[in-house]
Amino acid sequence: MLDGREQIMRTLEDVRILALEQFGAGPYGSVHLADLGADVIKIEDPKSGGDIGRYVPPFQEGEDSLFFETFNRNKRSLSLNITNASGRTVFEDLVRQSDVVFSNLRGDVPQKIKITYNDLKHVNPAIVCCSLSGFGMTGPLKAEPGYDNIFQAMAGWMDLTGDPADPPTKSGLSVVDYSGGLVAALAILAGLHAARRDGIGSDCDVSLFDTALSMLTYPATWYLNRGLVSERTRHSAHPSIVPFQAFETSDGWMIVACAKEKFWQRLCGALDRHDLVDDQRFDSFSARRANEEFLIPILDELFLKQDSAFWLTRLRHCGVPCGPVNTLAEALEDPQAVTRQMIVTTEHPRFGEVRQVASPVNVGLERVAYRRAPLRNEDARDILSGLLGYNDAAIEALFAAGAFTE
Repeated sequence: MLDGREQIMRTLEDVRILALEQFGAGPYGSVHLADLGADVIKIEDPKSGGDIGRYVPPFQEGEDSLFFETFNRNKRSLSLNITNASGRTVFEDLVRQSDVVFSNLRGDVPQKIKITYNDLKHVNPAIVCCSLSGFGMTGPLKAEPGYDNIFQAMAGWMDLTGDPADPPTKSGLSVVDYSGGLVAALAILAGLHAARRDGIGSDCDVSLFDTALSMLTYPATWYLNRGLVSERTRHSAHPSIVPFQAFETSDGWMIVACAKEKFWQRLCGALDRHDLVDDQRFDSFSARRANEEFLIPILDELFLKQDSAFWLTRLRHCGVPCGPVNTLAEALEDPQAVTRQMIVTTEHPRFGEVRQVASPVNVGLERVAYRRAPLRNEDARDILSGLLGYNDAAIEALFAAGAFTE
């Protein structure tokens, strides 16, 4: 348990975000802001039944799913048709009371439905309008829909991932979506900082394709400057540092990462192979890389002699960076995850107790308070009357005018 974390974290309690978001990427970005105390109001389109994430199998009932729970805790929901004239009036009233309008729609949609800064600055000059889209709001593909595996393919990730003998392979998780969500959250906070300093808002144009491309990092630099084309590596090896890869033990797999010369020397000691330190074939980063075909078989043979627990204990004792290749279940039950309180619990009227992973964002010593994801339109009354001050007659008139319906 984390000692001294008794107060509830509300770092962003003075921030209100209107989130026209759906599925994974956008909701993943805003859920961390909600966990930090921001008032994230999901504007859900009644024409489509709200966020499509509500209907993702296999664990789905009515308008709720465990998929949706994962990305939407600590938020509020308002089912609002912003393409309806009365619905647009409600939306603009909300914009007056908010700091951010966040969407993850196709790149051409924000302009079509008029949620860019140009469209809303007359309502609130300090509003920050963040669009997270597949390809951005400019370029030949701005009107194209996009999904995580498409970006992993187009940005070269799949060409770099997997065993050299296998077909191009995507990551087991939607890493582009999640990274794009975090980039959007960063853009929102930067835009918000500038708006509060200057009194003027802005557009934030975040692209999942841009995000994926930017994460090519040093392989891109190597190619752009020296023409080096990185290739897939056996056993998830680092493209240039040896040894830095997965090794098979007598009962499983583990990762050993000798990213510094001292780690290589410690590894040789842990293996009782001090002779390898003085072997000229292996006495530097460049030498080990040049002679990888001789070194890796030696290490493979040694690691197969004992199980993973033996090697992990021994390597950690010697100060060699290493870790087990866990299954999903083993990762969630890892003592480090337990100590760091990375599994949190909420209560849901359909699913009962829902356990999920916590946000990794920690600010100060306070702890995050977790509340289940909202039912669709669950918070309409609080938002319409409590935040906007509408009386019952006004709300009924808006319903009659189609503000909250198809």
